[in-house]
Amino acid sequence: MIYSLQGELTHWEAGLAVIECSGVGYACRTTMNTLSKIRDLDEVKLFTYLHVTENSLDLFGFADSAELVSFKQLISVSGVGPKAALSILSDITPSKLALCIATGDSKTLTKSPGIGAKIAQRIVLELKDKVAKEQKFTSAELTSVPVQGGSNIAEAITALQTLGFNPAQCGAALSGADPNASVEELIKFGLKNLG
Repeated sequence: MIYSLQGELTHWEAGLAVIECSGVGYACRTTMNTLSKIRDLDEVKLFTYLHVTENSLDLFGFADSAELVSFKQLISVSGVGPKAALSILSDITPSKLALCIATGDSKTLTKSPGIGAKIAQRIVLELKDKVAKEQKFTSAELTSVPVQGGSNIAEAITALQTLGFNPAQCGAALSGADPNASVEELIKFGLKNLG
């Protein structure tokens, strides 16, 4: 309905930016990442999403289209509303979110306020295939996720990739593995999950 807004940033506070366009001020709920990009600018452009419910119309604005796409993906997950999506996107960038989902790293998502383990796991589960199709990660990116268990996990992912599995499959196969396990044990764990 409203694809984007371009105008003067007349007011901002945590989670909110007001953009004045032709004399009308539009209050956009937004992320801390977007606010940090726009708060010192006189004129801004936000890509928007109008969230319609029975009781309200809320406009959400993002500094770039990647953040908007991530927001839409997050709210498509059962049990994840706009508030939770903003919480996640305030803590991590869209590319880091995609990487967490592709590698099965739900633990990073739980660091955002209001995101519990069950919701984080549901996000990873429901968006993994979609993100894997849209994103292409290098093995360096996939092994750079620190929560995944360090160098042993990284080596296991690389080994599984040399066997012909794609990076998203490797990360998913090793999610839930003991980060203290040896590389050999992790490879066996991954192969078992890959069937």
